Amino acid sequence: MANKQAFNEVLVKHLQTLKQYVPVVARVHGKHHPEFLDVHRLFDTIHQKINEAGETLPMLSEEFDALRKITDDYTVPADVCESYEAVYNMLAELDKTYHS
Repeated sequence: MANKQAFNEVLVKHLQTLKQYVPVVARVHGKHHPEFLDVHRLFDTIHQKINEAGETLPMLSEEFDALRKITDDYTVPADVCESYEAVYNMLAELDKTYHS
């Protein structure tokens, strides 16, 4: 199970940027990369669970498992922008921290 403090530190570091980037990347790249629409949906679920959990660590294993599968372990496609890459990198860091 995740170290709550470490996860919260990474979450604070990336959450605002993810909230900004994920919808934009979905709008810009969703037509050519429909898997990112699933990433957007899963991110929204993760964000909702974090908000609902309050002070406790949310149960996010299923969402991170799905993200790894959908993104081929956060492999960045060759034809995308830096924001797309940044989203995958931030989600991968959250995932790694959650499972450490």
